[in-house]
Amino acid sequence: MTAVTAALTACSQPGVGEVPARAEPRSEPSTPSSTAEVPGLRVEEVARGMSHGWDIGFLPDGQVLVTQRPARIALLSSSEPGASVTEVDADLTDVFVQGEGGLMGMVVHPDFAESRRFTTCQTHMANGEPVDIRLVTWQLSDDGRSATRERDLLTGLPLTGGRHSGCRPTIADDGSLIVGTGDTAVGSVPQDRTSLGGKVLRLNLETGEPMPDNPFIDSENQNERYLLSYGHRNIQGVAIRPGSGQIFTAEHGPDKNDEVNLIQPGGNYGWDPSQGGTVDGYDESVPMTDLERFPDAVPAKWQSGETTEAVCAATFLEGEQWGALNGALVVTALKGAKVILLTLAEAGDVDSVAIPPEIQDQFGRLRAARLGPDGNLYITTTNGQDDKLLRVTPA
Repeated sequence: MTAVTAALTACSQPGVGEVPARAEPRSEPSTPSSTAEVPGLRVEEVARGMSHGWDIGFLPDGQVLVTQRPARIALLSSSEPGASVTEVDADLTDVFVQGEGGLMGMVVHPDFAESRRFTTCQTHMANGEPVDIRLVTWQLSDDGRSATRERDLLTGLPLTGGRHSGCRPTIADDGSLIVGTGDTAVGSVPQDRTSLGGKVLRLNLETGEPMPDNPFIDSENQNERYLLSYGHRNIQGVAIRPGSGQIFTAEHGPDKNDEVNLIQPGGNYGWDPSQGGTVDGYDESVPMTDLERFPDAVPAKWQSGETTEAVCAATFLEGEQWGALNGALVVTALKGAKVILLTLAEAGDVDSVAIPPEIQDQFGRLRAARLGPDGNLYITTTNGQDDKLLRVTPA
């Protein structure tokens, strides 16, 4: 384990990215000026021996579920260092494991103590061929050693060869399920409001129906009723800001400008690799937020600039033990092999950014990030072999 004291640094530091100007989206990026001393961080290994840990679910009895992209589910005996790992027996033979696709995001249902339910996001195949991406609800056995598939909660999210599969579910304060999806690298999908790809979706966790106050709920198209926002490339992080209900997403850019976005209901986030349907294929030279084509598109709150970090999961820190980091947004990075910490103003603008050295380039590619019920931060590595669940606490 390590313990180092860090400081929040301005965004002008190389590798920290850029913050778009608040008042005028077309102007040059601004730089947050505030700095703050933050607690040193301690990083401990909870367990290892997994492969591409994709998401983390905390159970009421202290055990932990971890989904793994190669269609496996691990049950950890606790969130304490030295936890044992047991593979959960579940029928995942229909999961299409290719590229970025496989067994991905997960949420544990709020009533798990009674229902034993959790819901996963997974790529689905039939006869060996990719069909769609779907949300599947499972019931964990009393001993935790097996899981039974209860129902397909939502089907029909587009799927091609596994690229840009998304797919991160998170439960909002009102109990609705918020899901960030990928555009499957099909140029027309992000701006097509009848497609569930390249979107933020909002649905009822129990019934799978779109929420009745969704922005397009009166649409004649059933898919459009699920939409909270559109015009996204590949969302793999969704986080609900405590106390405000604000929804933040982390989204992969092409060769630059990964984004952190604050979601506005009905908002268009401006990704259109089809250039309004004027080009075939998938033109990744277009801006992540194309304000020329879509003047009303919603600009990002943070972007990575001229390179990409391959941002992934997102979660908020909460609790006085985090000091100046209480309320900060945590974003993991795959290619960047780091954690990016964003402190936010009340309206959601970025005030300052930090990259804690205790985690940077120490553990390889980082994917899942969830705040545990104990107030600690948990992160998975995704290097392919002997992957770990890490616990991060103030030193």
